[in-house]
Amino acid sequence: MQSHFTEQDTERYYDTEEANYRLFWDKEGSVHWGYFTDATGGDFLAASAYLNELMLAKSGIDKSSLVLDIGCGNGNTAIWIAENRPCKITGIDLSGVRAGNAAEAAAKLDSELSARLRFEKASATALPFEDGSFSHVWSQATIYHVPDKEAVLDEAYRVLAKGGTFIFDDLTKPKPQVSEQAQKYVYDRLLYDTPFSFTGYQDSLKAHGFEVVEAEDLSSHLKTSYEKLREMAGDATARGLGDFTGLVTAYEHMAAAITEGDLGWALYVCKK
Repeated sequence: MQSHFTEQDTERYYDTEEANYRLFWDKEGSVHWGYFTDATGGDFLAASAYLNELMLAKSGIDKSSLVLDIGCGNGNTAIWIAENRPCKITGIDLSGVRAGNAAEAAAKLDSELSARLRFEKASATALPFEDGSFSHVWSQATIYHVPDKEAVLDEAYRVLAKGGTFIFDDLTKPKPQVSEQAQKYVYDRLLYDTPFSFTGYQDSLKAHGFEVVEAEDLSSHLKTSYEKLREMAGDATARGLGDFTGLVTAYEHMAAAITEGDLGWALYVCKK
């Protein structure tokens, strides 16, 4: 199944929305959802940081690892990984604005750390790397945006070395038919569609040759993320940073879509 949206639509979306995301998601430019625990409480940024920590622990990335970050955005997570594990990381993003931001951020780091980081504009459906180039493929909040998701899974498998790890989170579609409100405020707004339910995603990963080591349904954390983002958007509007009332409405509908089973979120850890 391919979405009626194109990669060019996604590229334009993130190139133009970059400033808005920095205003109240994260001023440093990190854009992904959070994993909430007793320790994070209701702090969205703390929950986002904890997701990074959780995925890094599950990934097995160490000093010998060669990591590909698909959908690296502004490079925040890739830089954080490189700071916490002395590995080499290549990040790719469809948005030239974000890939450029990532490269600029890396250039400002100390020479040893900067030398282990590389960022470039590229499509996840046509990765510019040789077969088996990476020990780890990492991705956060990215694949759902790509119209041809099967091609992404093909490419991730191709560039991963034998025995390598593919760890990623992505949105899922628990049921084939969604409400009109979910279609408008979730799928059309995010330029997104998917054939994958939580279990359907696992079936596709296995069909592409992956062993699914771990799968976790994170939908409750996604709902909390959008409840907190709704509060943050309302606060940003009240502080005069801009008029985000449209996003307040959209985020309310996002949370409702999760409650109604029209939207899900999951984490997968796979081996080649």
